[in-house]
Amino acid sequence: MKRSAPFLIALALSVFFATPGVSTQSAPPTTDLTPAFLKSGVVIEGLRVTQVGDIVVIRGQAVDAAHAAAAATVARNLGYTRVANLVELIQPADDAQIERSAERDLSMHRSLDGCHLSVNSTRGVVRLAGTVTHEMQKDVAIGLVRRVHGVREVHSDLQR
Repeated sequence: MKRSAPFLIALALSVFFATPGVSTQSAPPTTDLTPAFLKSGVVIEGLRVTQVGDIVVIRGQAVDAAHAAAAATVARNLGYTRVANLVELIQPADDAQIERSAERDLSMHRSLDGCHLSVNSTRGVVRLAGTVTHEMQKDVAIGLVRRVHGVREVHSDLQR
């Protein structure tokens, strides 16, 4: 099984700090630098930037490798020389495919018969709208849409 670099780094750090005889009391102080990076215009979803000792660790998800590289450039422009850029590159959501799959799944589920539902996806964030006949159908519809490949979030505007 192929492991990602962020996973392997996290695993190594957890083993190091969990090893008996290794003192965690001398761990370097950490500082949250996220606000400074956001202010600099870094466009990374779920951005978290932490300074650990003299190392800056950048985490989050980006669709474009240039955005990940820009975060490292901001760190260097702020004067940091040791940068661990752990930004994960993700595939952009195929919104048309998400909408088709969600609509198909919703139309095939018998407990949703009589409901009038519409699905709209923007970068994997789905807005589910329409009417249901029973309150429980809202939960069923949201649950079905959440399981569609590529869906990151579901926002419901379902009415009874």
